Amino acid sequence: MTVTTLASGSSGNCTLVSEGDTHILVDAGISCRRINTALKALALTAGDLSGICVTHEHSDHIAGLATLTKNYRVPVYATPGTGRQLCGRVAFLEDLLTTFTPGQSLEIGGLTVETFPTLHDTAQPCGYALSNGSRKAAVVTDLGLVTEEIRQGIRGANLLVVEANHDIECLRSGPYPYYLKERILGDRGHLSNEAGASLARDGADAGAHTIVLAHLSSENNTPALARNAAEAALAGRDVTLIVAPRSEMGVPLPC
Repeated sequence: MTVTTLASGSSGNCTLVSEGDTHILVDAGISCRRINTALKALALTAGDLSGICVTHEHSDHIAGLATLTKNYRVPVYATPGTGRQLCGRVAFLEDLLTTFTPGQSLEIGGLTVETFPTLHDTAQPCGYALSNGSRKAAVVTDLGLVTEEIRQGIRGANLLVVEANHDIECLRSGPYPYYLKERILGDRGHLSNEAGASLARDGADAGAHTIVLAHLSSENNTPALARNAAEAALAGRDVTLIVAPRSEMGVPLPC
């Protein structure tokens, strides 16, 4: 079982989880062309995808969805609230869409997909944890606040992809308008480096041996700032810490 970030940042998010012949995207926030280019490097095509699990309907998570579903008929999984938003934006998606209530588990190919609610300023966002029965990977980004449901959702994950969106001081002193700063800092916005680091520590204490810091803002963060916060929180723990590239594919990581 491997996890590969195809892109991770404010301009696009897409993560591939693979187990044998099962290949699942968590979000498709970059173009279909970019997704296919990344998959080609892994000896795959979009036609090999088993499904796309969508966390929420913001464009940096669904930019490639329309072309993927039109050209490759890839099944899509989302909450009812997210599904309604997607069907309003992607033509003929209804035939490919499976909806679920957060907390339900899905069987997609050779993987079990656990779902749990998250807090973000969208219709009905959720997080995902994917398991082959012995290994588990969780993807949790776009979190305004860390809830007990999220902590339970990542429990037992061997690999955790966790948000480290912004450095608070960079954001407060940066060029964003006041309303956008307040949105990002709010309970339905994004996690700061410190908040993401705290969640990473929770994941490590609950079994994670690999932590991937994701969804870094290009305007309000740097890889060094995100890494420094996480290293401080993870001090004394035997964990591999990786910062996902914003615009390029990361290396496949064993779960």
